[in-house]
Parts: sequence; structure tokens; C-alpha cells
Amino acid sequence: MIEILNPTDLLRARDTGALVADILRTLKGRSVVGTNLLEIDEWAHRMIIEAGAQSCYVDYEPSFGRGPFGHYICTSVNDAVLHGLPYDYPLAEGDLLSLDLAVSLGGVVADSAISFVVGDVRPPESLALIDATERALSAGIAAAGPGARVGDISHAIGAVLSAAGYPINTEFGGHGVGSTMHQDPHVSNTGRPGRGYRLRPGLLLALEPWVMADTAELVTDADGWTLRSATGCRTAHSEHTIAVTHDGAEVLTLPR
Repeated sequence: MIEILNPTDLLRARDTGALVADILRTLKGRSVVGTNLLEIDEWAHRMIIEAGAQSCYVDYEPSFGRGPFGHYICTSVNDAVLHGLPYDYPLAEGDLLSLDLAVSLGGVVADSAISFVVGDVRPPESLALIDATERALSAGIAAAGPGARVGDISHAIGAVLSAAGYPINTEFGGHGVGSTMHQDPHVSNTGRPGRGYRLRPGLLLALEPWVMADTAELVTDADGWTLRSATGCRTAHSEHTIAVTHDGAEVLTLPR
């Protein structure tokens, strides 16, 4: 299903996007050495409820997961890159943490992810991974506009990741959003320009470049959800929800 939002829904999408961005900014500020992943999950839960929003994750039960997710945010640490199930783990100095959050407010979903290093130790490899995903995300956003195609976005993202020397996995990528979290079209993190669905004003897309330092192979953790790099290398993940407009792409998941 591909949804095209009307102007009223787009106003709601802006509110949802700002909420997601504000929650992620708050959680990043609170995530210090010694913070437990379960604390982050509980903070996210409280902020979602206080805003009158609904979690897109807690009851989420796709074919690739084991039962309902049961938590309110994805917390992926170091070699974990996607769908990180929160567990009893206190963050350590130099950990690379990715937080991925999707909520629904007013019937419209927004989805965003950030990666950052915890504490004062800044491993260069981790910073390079984060930088590559953020630059790839910016390139994908710049390529999104009315008349462009999904392949234009995928190509722009993939060009940055490949130039940075990272293998690209195509099992998971960006996607449409709207009244539900995961919709068509799928937006791969690499692709050919001029191919795929033609973008239209009112379309919402969650673009999410993610990389693993030295492999494109994922393994599923024993928890049935967390996806890790097959080699144990570090990973990073950046994501914004954008709205295609008549003038280009509007980033919805920025703090107000």
C-alpha cells in the first residue's frame, strides 16, 4: 500500500515528526555511561504516553521477528544495527548506540533513528560509520522530490556508502509511512537511478541508511529480534521521515 497524504494529514505528520525528534534528542542527552537500555525504553514509554501518542513497536509482530516486540524503542549497541531489543545492559564508555523510534500521533506515523558514541572516548571507526550514514541520508533527502524515482534516492544513498568503503546490505532499507509504520515503496540503500516508483507530493518516506564496518551479512540474535553484523564489527544507522512536496523534500523528524 502507498498512501498519499492530504494537507491536513501532512500537518499531523509534522507534529508526529517533531515529537519523535524531541524524544530522540532527550534520550541521547540522558544516555551516558552506566545508563541501562531498559531505562531508555522506559523513558521512551513515558514520553510517548505523556504526548498522547501510540507506540508503533510494542505490539509489532512481523514475520522476521519472534512474537510481539514488547518494547517502545530499538536500542542497538556496537555490533547490533537494527531492531535492537532493549535488555539489561548498562552502557559503557565508547559504546556506539543507535536509537530507532516510530510513533503514531493523530493517526500519522513518523520514524527516525540516530547513532552516537557514549561517553568521552571517541573511536575513529565509530565516528566514521556514523558520518557515512548521516552523509548518505542527506544525499538521499536531496534526491527526493516530485518527479524523481525511488531509484534516484537509493542510488544517492548507495553512492555515499560505497565511496566510504562500506558493504551494503539490501535486506532492510527505507520504506513508506503514513497511517501505518511500514508501507510501500521499499527504498533500498543502493540502486539504479531512474527506476522504481515515481515520487508524488504528499508521499511520506522513512529513509534509513545503515552500515556494518566490514560485512554485508546479518545474523539474528538469540532474542529473535536484534540484527547484528556477522563478523562482530561495529555498525551505525541514521534515519529521517521526509514528506515529498512540490518544492522537494521536507524533513519531518527534526526537533522544534
